[in-house]
Amino acid sequence: MAVRTGQDFLEGLRDGRDLWLEGEKVTDVTTHPKLTGAAHGMAGWYDYVLEHADECIIEDPVDGGPMNAAHMLPRSAADLDVRHRALERMARYHVGMMGRSPDYVNVSFAGFAALAHLWALDGNEAGAANLVEFQREVARRDLSLTHVIVHPTIDKSVPDTEAGGGEVALHKVADTENGIIVRGARVLATLAPFADEITVYPGQPIPKGADAYALAFSIPMNTPGLKFICRDSYSSSMPAVDRPFSSRFDEQDAFVVFDDVEVPSHRVFLDGSSHVYNMVMARGWVANIMQQTSIRAMVKFQFAYEMLNRMVTVLNGANPTTNQLLGEVWTYHQLVKSAVRAAEADSRDWGEGAWLCDDAPFVALRPTVPGWMVRTNEIIRQLGSHNLLAVASSGEMADPELRPYIDRYLTGAGDHDATERMRVFRTAWDFAGTGLAGRTELYERFYLASAPRMYQVAHFTAQRDHEWKLFDEFQEQIAPF
Repeated sequence: MAVRTGQDFLEGLRDGRDLWLEGEKVTDVTTHPKLTGAAHGMAGWYDYVLEHADECIIEDPVDGGPMNAAHMLPRSAADLDVRHRALERMARYHVGMMGRSPDYVNVSFAGFAALAHLWALDGNEAGAANLVEFQREVARRDLSLTHVIVHPTIDKSVPDTEAGGGEVALHKVADTENGIIVRGARVLATLAPFADEITVYPGQPIPKGADAYALAFSIPMNTPGLKFICRDSYSSSMPAVDRPFSSRFDEQDAFVVFDDVEVPSHRVFLDGSSHVYNMVMARGWVANIMQQTSIRAMVKFQFAYEMLNRMVTVLNGANPTTNQLLGEVWTYHQLVKSAVRAAEADSRDWGEGAWLCDDAPFVALRPTVPGWMVRTNEIIRQLGSHNLLAVASSGEMADPELRPYIDRYLTGAGDHDATERMRVFRTAWDFAGTGLAGRTELYERFYLASAPRMYQVAHFTAQRDHEWKLFDEFQEQIAPF
């Protein structure tokens, strides 16, 4: 068992994967000008985990070696507490601005392995066993994973599995002596340039009988036939003090083509059961993964609140309006924090010893947090106003000709000098105004599915979990007429 260093991580990315960015085939993601910043930013995440080993590293219950807590299969409420502390610490490295740091998919697969009995239904015992062994390998090697769980959108008038004559969505086309052949495409592989393997597992339900599309597996990023087409880069070559997020945390998103890719038998987790495909994400996935993603949101709202408070303080701009807006963001932080606590407090055994959170508070967060994220960015831009743009760069601060003007005209109130003003407002702009900020806001809107659909799920969850009697009890108090 090993916990990787940042250098270990970077060396693993030099594998010859077929990855394209802005019309250019990338030969080395660790040195490409538009990828190197994020590659090294992610390497920093691995080193940060090691620096905070007391919170992030646990003893592997299988072999006694060190293990990243994101790989834990929770078996008790105490395990969830340990994982909470680790996930919160990991999120503090990027203050919630990386939706797909490695702990995200690692937590997903830990949950899948803990609930492997669900994957074993409908005669899929071998696939479930493969999944459990794969999760052990991920933990042993401390891998970074990307996933693709969405079919490409070609024609919204037909099911995704029927678009393009059924040839667009990823599907199985043949069996081989060593595995299966898959063909088609999926979106979006966030973290594709910086992952060791690509995983495929269910997203939205597929039509009954569409068994060729009922697939789950994992393969290395350099598997023949895999092609990754990245979106435009929002990475910045400016120093981190100027672009603290864009210079280090453009995690990228890629469209993925599977051109007759062979998946080895031992890496196939599901092959041909639409029943299992449609069921495994409906039982326990939210209860598991949303501990991670809600903690990330909690950290992000905390950072946004602190940053907004500093923006107001630097310019001595406190007034009833700014206090109201800051209080609004603090409220979002507290609501997420409270939901996480409630979910953890009501955690339970979801079967076969898999101890996961109560999913009801998380179901309530899924449609609401995206709107709060968008609103927070709006508040940052509203309070920042032109000050988000009228801000010196580190290069200008270092120029002896310009520095006297900056110190006079672009300083803060009272003891808040030009350097502090620069740091605060450049951070705020990169958080809520740059190209990466726009991409991140889009990610926050949709990565947990659309809010309207999730409100419907919230209603169904309410009907599932409770026998609602309060209305009838109240009516019984009213005298008949």
